[in-house]
Amino acid sequence: MLSRMQIIPTKNLISSVRHLSVAKPAVKSEFSVGSKSQEVFDREAKYGCHNYHPLPVALARGQGVHVWDVEGRRYFDFLSAYSAVNQGHCHPRIIDTMKQQSEILTLTSRAFYSTALGEYEEYITKLFGYDKVLPMNTGVEACESAVKLARKWAYTVKGIPQNQATVVFADGNFWGRTLAAISSSTDPESYGGFGPFMPGFETIPYNDLKVLEEKLAKDHKNIAAFMIEPIQGEAGVFVPDAGYLKGVRDLCTKYNVLWIADEVQTGLARTGRMLACDYENVRPDIVTLGKALSGGVYPVSAVLADDEIMLSIKPGQHGSTYGGNPLAVKIAITSLEVIKDEKLVENADKMGTILRRELNKLPKEVVKIVRGKGLLNAIVIDAKYDAWDLCMKFRDNGLLAKPTHGDKIRFAPPLVINEAQVLECAHIIAKTIQQL
Repeated sequence: MLSRMQIIPTKNLISSVRHLSVAKPAVKSEFSVGSKSQEVFDREAKYGCHNYHPLPVALARGQGVHVWDVEGRRYFDFLSAYSAVNQGHCHPRIIDTMKQQSEILTLTSRAFYSTALGEYEEYITKLFGYDKVLPMNTGVEACESAVKLARKWAYTVKGIPQNQATVVFADGNFWGRTLAAISSSTDPESYGGFGPFMPGFETIPYNDLKVLEEKLAKDHKNIAAFMIEPIQGEAGVFVPDAGYLKGVRDLCTKYNVLWIADEVQTGLARTGRMLACDYENVRPDIVTLGKALSGGVYPVSAVLADDEIMLSIKPGQHGSTYGGNPLAVKIAITSLEVIKDEKLVENADKMGTILRRELNKLPKEVVKIVRGKGLLNAIVIDAKYDAWDLCMKFRDNGLLAKPTHGDKIRFAPPLVINEAQVLECAHIIAKTIQQL
C-alpha cells in the first residue's frame, strides 16, 4: 500500500491506485477520468512540489455541501478542506463580506491601527470568554504562537530559568508541518529527514491521566505547558475517555502548568459543540482556532488567552504582517455569526448522531470501528481492505473522502448538511462497501 508521501507520475496515477490492493478483484466502475481532469493532474505534477498525494479528482466549483469537477460531475464533500469549510463552500454571507471589505481596505500591517481589528477583537474575546486574542493566519501559526506565549509566561510569570522550559505534547498529535510542529510529532512521515529538532519538546501517551500526573509531578517546575487536541483529528478521530479533559484541566491547575487546547480542527461547531472542550465544560488556559474561522475563504487563525499570559508578550516580540488584517477580521466576524445564526453547533450534533447511527449498520467484517463527535467522524476498516482504494470507489459513487494513517477514513462534511443529504451519503457509503 502506498504511503501518504509516495508520489506516482500522474499519467500512471489512475491505473496505479486501482491496483493498490491485490487481495480482491477490482470492482467495475463507470467512472473515467476525462481529458480536462488529466490536464489538471499533469500540470500540477510538472510545475508543483510533490508534497501531497491528492485523490485524483479535479475540482472547479463548490457550493454548500457539494463540489463539481472540471467535467461537471457533482460530489458530496466529506472532508470539508480538513474542517475549514464548516459553513459550506462559498457561503454567500461570507463571500459578500469579503467582496465588500476588499473594496474598502485589505491590509495595513500592524504598524498602524485599523477600524476593523478592535471590532473583531472585542467580538471574539466576548464570544469565547477570554481577555485577549492574538490574530494570526494559519492554524500552525496559531499553535506555534501559543507555544511561544507559554514559554514567555513560563519565564516571566512562573519563574522557570531561561532556556529551561519544556512543553509536553500527546503522542499522535498533528498541528502542522513547520519545524516546531514536526519536532513534537510521533509520526515518522512528518518528521523523518528534517532534523535537528526543536529542543524542549516531550511527548507522552494521549488519553492517559496517570502518565500525565506522573510527568507533571516529576518535572512540573520546568514544564510551561501541556498541549493537546481535545479530539485527535489527523491521527484518525481519536475521542478520549469521558473525564479526560477535566482531568487535564485539574492536573494542569494543580501543578501550575498551562493547558493549550488545539481546537483548530475540532473547534467552531465541528464536533457538535462550539469548542470540543465544551463537552466537559472545561476552560483551557490557551485556545487556538483556525480553518473555519474564515469559512474556508481566507487564512485566518487566532490564539485566545487571558491577560496574565497574553501580556507577557511585549511590542516587537511577536507578530505577523497579515495577522489581524482588515479583510481577515471582517471575514472572521461573519464566519462566526453564520455559525451562531444558522445554529451549526446544533446541526452538527444532530446530523453527526444520524451519520454514526447509519455507519454502525455497516458490515463489521469491513468496518471494524466507528467513532467521532458531531460531524468529525472516522471509520476504521479491516486490514484486508485498502482505505485508498475504498476512497477511490467513494469518489466513483459521488462522495469525496480521504484516508489517514492507513486503515482510517475521515467523514467530515460541511455543517450545513441536512438529514436527507446525510442519509443519501450514508447510502452511498453503504452501497460502496457492499461492492467489496
